[in-house]
Amino acid sequence: MSKSIQVLSVVSECVPLLKTGGLADVAGALPGALMTKNVHMRVLMPAYRNQRWRLEGMKPVFAEDDLMGGPATVFAGQVGGIDFLLLDAPHLYDREGGPYSGPQGDWEDNPQRFAALSWIGARIAREGLNDGWLPQIMHCHDWQAGFAPAYLAWGGPHTCKSILTIHNIAFQGWAKAELIHALRLPAHEFHVHSLEYYDGLSSLKAGLVTADRITTVSPNYAIELMRAEYGMGLQGVLAERAEVVSGILNGVDTQVWSPEAEDKPYAFDNLRGKIENRQTLCAAFDLEVPGPLAIVVSRMTDQKGIDLLPEVLPEFIEAGGGVAILGAGDPVLEGAMRALELRYPDRVGVRVGYDEGLSHLMFSGGDAVLVPSRFEPCGLTQMYGLRYGTLPVVAGVGGLADSVINVNPASMIAGVATGFVFSPTTADALAGALRRLVRLWHDPEAWAQVQRNAMRHPVGWEASADAYSRLYADLLA
Repeated sequence: MSKSIQVLSVVSECVPLLKTGGLADVAGALPGALMTKNVHMRVLMPAYRNQRWRLEGMKPVFAEDDLMGGPATVFAGQVGGIDFLLLDAPHLYDREGGPYSGPQGDWEDNPQRFAALSWIGARIAREGLNDGWLPQIMHCHDWQAGFAPAYLAWGGPHTCKSILTIHNIAFQGWAKAELIHALRLPAHEFHVHSLEYYDGLSSLKAGLVTADRITTVSPNYAIELMRAEYGMGLQGVLAERAEVVSGILNGVDTQVWSPEAEDKPYAFDNLRGKIENRQTLCAAFDLEVPGPLAIVVSRMTDQKGIDLLPEVLPEFIEAGGGVAILGAGDPVLEGAMRALELRYPDRVGVRVGYDEGLSHLMFSGGDAVLVPSRFEPCGLTQMYGLRYGTLPVVAGVGGLADSVINVNPASMIAGVATGFVFSPTTADALAGALRRLVRLWHDPEAWAQVQRNAMRHPVGWEASADAYSRLYADLLA
């Protein structure tokens, strides 16, 4: 077997150590998925306060006397089968609160905190660790690691290639221009074609202009980001580098998200357990639904299209449908969901917050999952729906459009339809998709066929791992 490709992943959160969103799931899934593709990945992330206890069993492999205001040490060790490199810099990361914010909101020194992560990533990429390990590729994730390709590019000779993956371009790591020296950035690069971004600095832009390759978490999102309505001000930067931009769709953990592993298991060729789970779900939300039971498992924000539901659900409910809702976010939207529940107590159930066990019941018992996002870089919810035969109803954006095959005459004849795609993201278009859903529900044979298609559709990491390993190999070639 040929020698494995050595990759340093630079990221601010990673399962199983820390998760605030989908970024952590991706960062945690990649090392294992790539292991079968002859790729060895080590994950560099900060040692936040609640993780510092793990350092006692780890080995110091890198040090810096002054990292943005204090000493730092990198420790190596395995957690959950992943080779972690934990950056211990107490002056930056040993504090109460989350990785990005505390009781008073975002940490004011976030530019320095994540520039420090990027700085150490670039130094390791250039110099290697004292245990002899030297990466060939540095794979950086989102704005928190955005400065790493820049530090690598501007810091002197090196043999390492760099990749920046955009998980959500809405978060860009903006900082004041006056911090340029404190962040160890070259002043001569402060111009519109490099570091300067709306009279300040953006770590994400710095990575976009210096990384050898740029990826996004779905092919469609890679195209969308070059348009003004999705690029969030960076569309021109991406368009200029279009030849190195590509999209690789995320996957989901098919061991964790598996209908065969639920309390009442089922499979595409025997859906009896799903029928029982639907009954349990209705009982959990105190619902009586004669028609299709839709679920919503989402942050309650306008970006997720939750504001469209009060306008479209009454018609869906009149047609026999019902909906179980789980999520939290904007208090106004939470209140709007509560109002729907009061108006239709037998058809709408709401739980504010997040409950992992309940979400599994919802996917295993629901008939459809609603994902009416205005933009969605990749999306995992629709993939859980496919896996569980809970037909996705999705806006035709980003990874939603890449992962769901719309029910229409052509796809039904070809036997490939897996859900309902609508565009644009408006109440009228969503209402139309729900009407199509109800019509399919009343054709049991056709409904069962689409369910089987959905459950057989590959949503794991195999294809994504193949794509990343090819990207790495091409980059080194």
